[in-house]
Amino acid sequence: MRPETTIQNDDAHVMINPKRFSIRDSMRYMFQEQRLLFLLVGIAIAALVSNVVVVFPSRSPPLQYSEPITGGGSFHVAELTSVPRRIAYELHSGHVNTGVRIPLGLKPKSLRVLVTGGSGFVGSHLVDRLMARGDSVIVVDNFFTGRKENILHHLRNPRFELIRHDVVEPLLLEVDQIYHLACPASPVHYKYNPVKTIISFKAFFFTDHKTNVVGTLNMLGLAKRINARFLLTSTSEVYGDPLEHPQVETYWGNVNPIGVRSCYDEGKRVAETLTMDYHRGLNIEVRIARIFNTYGPRMCLDDGRVVSNFVAQALRKEPMTVYGDGKQTRSFQYVSDLVEGLMRLMEGEHVGPFNLGNPGEFTMLELAKVVQDTIDPNAKIEFRPNTEDDPHKRKPDITRAKELLGWQPMVPLHEGLPMMVSDFRQRIFSHHREGGNTISSV
Repeated sequence: MRPETTIQNDDAHVMINPKRFSIRDSMRYMFQEQRLLFLLVGIAIAALVSNVVVVFPSRSPPLQYSEPITGGGSFHVAELTSVPRRIAYELHSGHVNTGVRIPLGLKPKSLRVLVTGGSGFVGSHLVDRLMARGDSVIVVDNFFTGRKENILHHLRNPRFELIRHDVVEPLLLEVDQIYHLACPASPVHYKYNPVKTIISFKAFFFTDHKTNVVGTLNMLGLAKRINARFLLTSTSEVYGDPLEHPQVETYWGNVNPIGVRSCYDEGKRVAETLTMDYHRGLNIEVRIARIFNTYGPRMCLDDGRVVSNFVAQALRKEPMTVYGDGKQTRSFQYVSDLVEGLMRLMEGEHVGPFNLGNPGEFTMLELAKVVQDTIDPNAKIEFRPNTEDDPHKRKPDITRAKELLGWQPMVPLHEGLPMMVSDFRQRIFSHHREGGNTISSV
């Protein structure tokens, strides 16, 4: 006969008969007498399972894509049906889960980024780059100069949000970075509403001044509340009609404070002042970029800027309008180069300001010749009286950007212009076709 087994603890002797020893007794013993050991074993098992088990993607119906959008012609909207949110994110971001676990410390941080004016010419190209990088992007735009078509291809992406809002009104969001691009930038637009132009950069004036002053104040206030890094897109117009050539960041400029362009020139100068005051006084992380003439796809067709004017006029078989004697000089950078510079500035450790432009210098007549060579050698040139306060020379010194940001433009004019011409040709003639169809249907 087998003797009874004695299990002893500090309080009493517990007699357990092996024949009557049950699973219930075992569990009670583990939970009551060996709780710490049981807890450690459980943690070890959970850790082992989480590191070994590979999560296979669920079987879902095949992806279905919508038809290309007609009219715009330059983009498609991908519509995913019956796709879980996680898989949709992987498809949009270009990263597919292969089942390999990445250590937590090595995973790149996905940022939440606000882009004001994100449906505009430069803003939409910046949004494309940020989305391609895997960030979550919020676009805020009132569509005064921006176009929904520029960002339509992102609308079904779960990492993209679009808010129709004027930055002269306060806005509450939670983001890591703020790219402040919202402001009419072309002469046609900022002269149309000069008071709103300058306010978009001061709090309580009338309407174009508002964007430069009030809009910048609101975005700086948001950056202060949520501790976000703030980037101001200023302009080479802060140099006015420069007496120093090429222009370096330390040059204070030569601006007419009461001229027709002053709403934009002085508005941006005030915006830079506000940005630096928030940086010095409130320790806000800021960056300042001074953007020189930029061209590329998605520019407004008739915004008064010289490149878009020449290209649109040549495509329409109209004379290219040259103001003055055509000997004024400008420097033209392709939009992808500018976006690269903005992102390097935002991610770097230097406040600025930094000149972002192409130091290649062209007279207006030389630019007209490049457009003729690209579109129509027989395109005519028409001379008109020069506009008020038109700068005679404009060329950036980008030494500082080269040394501190490792940035310089890569796309020369003869390579970038054909890509812009292709975009303009498609938009101009698609508009003509739409107009003809409308007339025939009526």
